[in-house]
Amino acid sequence: MERTLSIIKPDAVNRNITGKVNAMIEETGLKIVAQKLIRLSSKQAEEFYAEHKGKTFFNNLVEFMTSAPVVVQVLQGENAVSVYRTKMGATNPEVAEEGTIRKTFALSIDKNTVHGSDSLESAKREVSFFFNELEICD
Repeated sequence: MERTLSIIKPDAVNRNITGKVNAMIEETGLKIVAQKLIRLSSKQAEEFYAEHKGKTFFNNLVEFMTSAPVVVQVLQGENAVSVYRTKMGATNPEVAEEGTIRKTFALSIDKNTVHGSDSLESAKREVSFFFNELEICD
């Protein structure tokens, strides 16, 4: 069993489609074992996305991720990281496959509805950034 982090981003929360995104996640067989609605501070967003610091899009990313609440989640299941990344679809929704979250809901490459961990190592770090073990109900 693997765990991965999912973030339903401000664009999706603002459009009130978190339930629709969750339904697509659950269709994959992954189980949502932790979930909370939070508002990221600039400091939290900068720390979470620290690997992108210095890149041209960093400030816009921090501004976007702090613009409205987000839903942070822990997903659990067989091959959770790769299963969720496949279901998310390509970062650019214009090239994402039909049936993926981003093809279905993303507004643009910047407002692309969801974030998911890109590796098991990232998943462990990202899950622990938002959740302690007592908050995860598997």
